[in-house]
Amino acid sequence: MRSYRTLFRTPEFTPFLLSFAAFAAAQTIGGLALGTQVFRATGSPLLSAVSMFGPQLAQLLGATFLLSGADRLPPRAILSGLALAFAAGMALLALPGLPVSAVFAVVLAQGLVASLGGGVRAGLLNEILSKDGYVLGRSVFNMLWGLMQVAGFATGGALLALLTPKTCLLLAAALYVMSALVTRLGLTARPPRSSGRPSVSATWRTNALLWSSRPRRLTYLGLWIPNGLVVGCESLYVSYAPAAAGTLFACGALGMFLGDVAVGRLVPPAVRHRLAVPLRLLLATPYLFFVLQPGVALSAMAAAVASVGFGASLVLQERLMSLTPDDLAGQALGLHFVGMSTLQGVSAVLAGMLAQLTSPATAMTVLAVGSVTVTLTLAALERNDEQQPTASARPGVLSEPAATD
Repeated sequence: MRSYRTLFRTPEFTPFLLSFAAFAAAQTIGGLALGTQVFRATGSPLLSAVSMFGPQLAQLLGATFLLSGADRLPPRAILSGLALAFAAGMALLALPGLPVSAVFAVVLAQGLVASLGGGVRAGLLNEILSKDGYVLGRSVFNMLWGLMQVAGFATGGALLALLTPKTCLLLAAALYVMSALVTRLGLTARPPRSSGRPSVSATWRTNALLWSSRPRRLTYLGLWIPNGLVVGCESLYVSYAPAAAGTLFACGALGMFLGDVAVGRLVPPAVRHRLAVPLRLLLATPYLFFVLQPGVALSAMAAAVASVGFGASLVLQERLMSLTPDDLAGQALGLHFVGMSTLQGVSAVLAGMLAQLTSPATAMTVLAVGSVTVTLTLAALERNDEQQPTASARPGVLSEPAATD
């Protein structure tokens, strides 16, 4: 599948995409409103960063208990329920007089339920599209995410100049409800992809199997760490340029959109696998220049150029799917999304701590150096495996079937 026309003719793809668009818009507007509200109340870069990216950190705990449900629960019901849970969370955050401690309790709860979302959504996309359509379809989702961020952060920034953060949080809640309705009305009820009950033991057993292959381990690490450290840089936009944070987020989203268009549609599959390392290096390198504390215009340009590198995730997700059986696609992708979100949350906390001790610009530079270092190290390990193949390093599927309860 190499054309957008074929993609949008696929049954259910369009309503699936629209439900995600409403979800992404809600997450973007709500995240910016919450981060702004916390920064205005506390003046803390750390608390502002954690309020925006804390749900991602909390997904690690949710993955321990819930991730096996990505393949063992009906996807339409789960996605509708998740959107309604987020709507309730946004409504709670908009309550007047809510203390900061209660804000972070809601953020933790959102992270716990969100741990299922990435795997369920990606696994369902794998069902709706043919095998050769996954990268193109995923690139459209990423492009839409980029567009929603551009529109959401620009709109959110404008709304915050006119309205209170609490009003913007209520708008985000309404968008989450819209996402739930489109999911419920536009998608077919499908059975789970895998048999058995979701459980902690099933989650751990399958995660252990997914982690047991060295090629998959290196792929997961490449998806998680360089990306996460750069998101830590992004989490400091509010404290780096409080009046222009929406502009920086929007420019970053525009760069991500362009990267996904190029990787998903323009780059031939034969060439695509070679771009994983260059794109990850591009993702971090522009943030090295933040040590010079550039103004808003140059910072926005650097954010846009760097975010083109997020296209590396498409390349690495395609590699991950080639190493994973179809009946575990949901949990394999769910493990990726949870690991990525966790590293992003950890990086946001680390970035906030470094910014508290030094400055937002210095913290961004340090995290960028770390991202470049990790990318080069993983590339060296992958080259070594290619030169000295072993039984554990050969690509392949899981050595035994996933256990069921």
